[in-house]
Amino acid sequence: MIVHRPAYDDWTLPKGKAHPHELLPATAVREVEEETGVRVRLCAPLTPVRYPLAQTMKLVSWWVGVPVSSTQRTPDAEVDRTAWMSVDKALKVLTYCDERQVLAEAAGLPRTTPLVIIRHAKAVNRLKWCKSDSLRPLSNKGKEQLAYVSQILGPFGVANLASSTSVRCVQTLQTYAKSIHASVTTASCLTEEEATEKKVKAYMTDLAHVVGSSGIPAAVCGHRPVVPLMLSPLSVPDHELAPASCVIAHLDGSGKVVRTEWHDTLRVKR
Repeated sequence: MIVHRPAYDDWTLPKGKAHPHELLPATAVREVEEETGVRVRLCAPLTPVRYPLAQTMKLVSWWVGVPVSSTQRTPDAEVDRTAWMSVDKALKVLTYCDERQVLAEAAGLPRTTPLVIIRHAKAVNRLKWCKSDSLRPLSNKGKEQLAYVSQILGPFGVANLASSTSVRCVQTLQTYAKSIHASVTTASCLTEEEATEKKVKAYMTDLAHVVGSSGIPAAVCGHRPVVPLMLSPLSVPDHELAPASCVIAHLDGSGKVVRTEWHDTLRVKR
C-alpha cells in the first residue's frame, strides 16, 4: 500500500518519526497503521535510506510488512488517499527513486519468518544472590526493560516463546507472553550450567527449521555466554548484546537465514 500526501502532492511509502522511548520496529508498525489503517507484522529488514533534510541527514529504516488487520481510515491533511496496487504499478507511481528501490528490493526477497534470539534482561547481581543461580530473578532495572522487549516481539508478531529454564530468562518473556495469552516453553540445554556446543546446535537447528517451515514467528531467550552457541548454528556472527537486546534472524521456508538485524535497548531514543 502506498499513500498520497496532499501537502507535497506525492505518492510515497508510509513512514514517520519515532516517539521518545520507542524502538524503530514499533515506530514502523504504528506509523503504517496511522497512515493507512492497516496493522502489519514486520518481516525482513530492507536497506535504509539516507537523504538531506534542512541542515541534517534523515535516515529511514524499512521492513517488509505483512498485513494482519485493517480499519477504515478517514482522510486528513497528512494522508488523503491510500492505494493497494501491484509492485509493477507502484514502481511507476511512487514519486521518489529511493523508495522505488526499497520496493524493488522487497519484491526480490523470499517469504521469511523472524526468529528473535534475545539476551535476558538485567538480573540481580550474582554477588548479592545467595540461592541457586538458576533462581536469580530480574532486577528492578531488568523489569523496566521488559517494555522494550515487547516493542520488539510485538511488531514482529512473535507467537511462540522459548527460554532457558533459568528464572531470569523466563521472566524476560513473561510480560509479553501474558499480553498474547501464551506460555513460555523452557529448555535446560540453554542454561549456563548445561549448555554445550552439541546440545545448543541441535536445539537451535531444530528450532530454525520449525520456525521457517511453519511461518510462525518465535523468540528464544538465553544467557550472554550461551548466545554465541545459539547464533553459530544459524551462521550468524556473534554480537555484543546488552541485557534485553536481541539479534533477529529472518528465515526462509527451509530455516536458512536470509537477513539479520539487531536491536540494542541501550540505544533507544530517550
